[in-house]
Parts: sequence; C-alpha cells; structure tokens
Amino acid sequence: MGVEKTVGEAWLQERVQHMEQVLASMLPAEDVKPQRLHQAIRYAVLGGGKRVRAALVYAAGEAVLQGAAPTAAQEKALDLAAAAVELIHAYSLVHDDLPCMDDDTLRRGRPTVHIQFDEATAMLAGDALQPLAFELLASMPVAPALTVQAVTLLAKAAGSMGMAGGQAIDCESVGVALNLEQLQEMHRLKTGAMLKTSIVLGGIVAGASSTQRQMLNDYGNAMGLGFQVMDDILDVTADTQTLGKTAGKDAVDNKPTYVSVMGLDEAKAFLASLHEQSRMAIRALGNGGQYLSYMADYIVGRAY
Repeated sequence: MGVEKTVGEAWLQERVQHMEQVLASMLPAEDVKPQRLHQAIRYAVLGGGKRVRAALVYAAGEAVLQGAAPTAAQEKALDLAAAAVELIHAYSLVHDDLPCMDDDTLRRGRPTVHIQFDEATAMLAGDALQPLAFELLASMPVAPALTVQAVTLLAKAAGSMGMAGGQAIDCESVGVALNLEQLQEMHRLKTGAMLKTSIVLGGIVAGASSTQRQMLNDYGNAMGLGFQVMDDILDVTADTQTLGKTAGKDAVDNKPTYVSVMGLDEAKAFLASLHEQSRMAIRALGNGGQYLSYMADYIVGRAY
C-alpha cells in the first residue's frame, strides 16, 4: 500500500496550495475593521506552515471514500474541517510564542506575531481564531449529527483535556525530570490530540464507518506521538534557518523532550516503531489509505 514519493509529494503540494487559498478566502480581509487585528490574524495564518493537519483531514477523507470522487458537499465539508484545524493550530502557535509562554521571536522563518505587531494584538488574534474555527465547522454541509460530533471532537482536542492541558503540563515541566510515560502523556495531549482529531474529522465528514473510524484513531495515536518525536529530534539536529524557528530552544529552556529522556538513537528507534504502527493501523484500508501512508512517511522523514 502507498504511493510513489513523487506522486505523494505532488498531492501534498496541491493540498497545501489549495488550503492556502481556502484559508485566504475564509479569513476577514485586512481592510475590515478592526484592521490591525485582522492584519495580525492573516499574518498568523497565511504565508507559511506545512499544513500537515489539513493534509491529514483530506487524506483521511480520501481513505474513507476509497478513491471515489467526493460530492460537492463532501468537498466543501472537508475544506471547512481542514481550515478549522489549521486555525486552531495557528492560534496555539501565536499564544505559545508569547513572552508568558515560550517567549520566541521566530516562527515560520519570520518574526512571531507579538514581535511583528504587539502582545495584546497577538493575544487577541489567537482569541479570535478559536471561535472562527468552530464557526467554520458549524457551517459544514453535512448531517447535523455529524456537525455535532465534529464540533465536540475539536473542542475536546483543543481544550484542557487536550492541547491546552498538554501545554499547561509543558509549562509546569520546565526543569523537571519526566519519565517516558509522563512525557508521552504530555505530548499525547499537547500535540497528539489535535493531529489525531484532524484525521478522525476527515473520516467523520466523509461518512466513515465505526470500523474505519477505529483505524483512523489508531493511526492518529501513532502519528500524533510520531510528529512530536520528530520535532524533538529536529530540535537538536537541524539549524534555525531550516526549521524556521529557533533551534535548540528546548534544551536552552531546560524542557524535557524525547531526546533528553531517551537519547537521540533511542528516540529515532521509537519514531521508527511509531511509523510502523501507523502503517499497520490502516493496512485494511488498502489503496484508499495511500495518502495517509504517504503522510506517515512525510511526518517521520521531514527536515523541518
């Protein structure tokens, strides 16, 4: 199962470009009052980013549809779901970079939002992106029951039992020696919850069966952790220019990572194991899961 690397690369590039157009059309224009806030919102969301979460929404949708062309309604719903997860991700980055959190000055190769604008505007930009994400989900042209499921799923993934909770644990863990189990719990919430939700959302809006949802859930559990393990590896092996953000910052800030807990070689071996788990989880999807398989390859093989 899977696609040739060049085919997968072409698909991902097309999805990234498509997502950029979708997001640009759904965000308030810069000349709409209050202009400075809307300029900051567009700055935070557009013009960069790997769009991994959006791509996972689309890949999961294609896996469920098993190669069949989506209806116009399904295509619109996938666009809205993909945009929603990207907006939640963008808000989290804006807030994560603030002085009260990670205090970072570089994101996606350019000044962070609070540096480009100011702290208050950055805070409000993040605040505004959250409700907009749920507004998009609520407008999906799918059965009301599926809309409720999607909104509930994203709310839990972004909240105190998901991403925000993981970030709180991360803040509390600076300088603390976590064991592997504690580290995985933190990242299951902080990073894994949103990645897994992106995958399951794509399945929901495409009409996944309970069996298919379980496959997507299992794939998401493995890739959610895998993404963070790769991030931790890159933090010590890549440079700032390649990453587009400050390299080595976790070590400087004395934050626990998979590399600091396991060592670089063991972290790489753990990543390989998660990669295999993700591919095994979707094996029964056959060729329908080809782009999910490619995304697993991409996530563990990326350079930034």
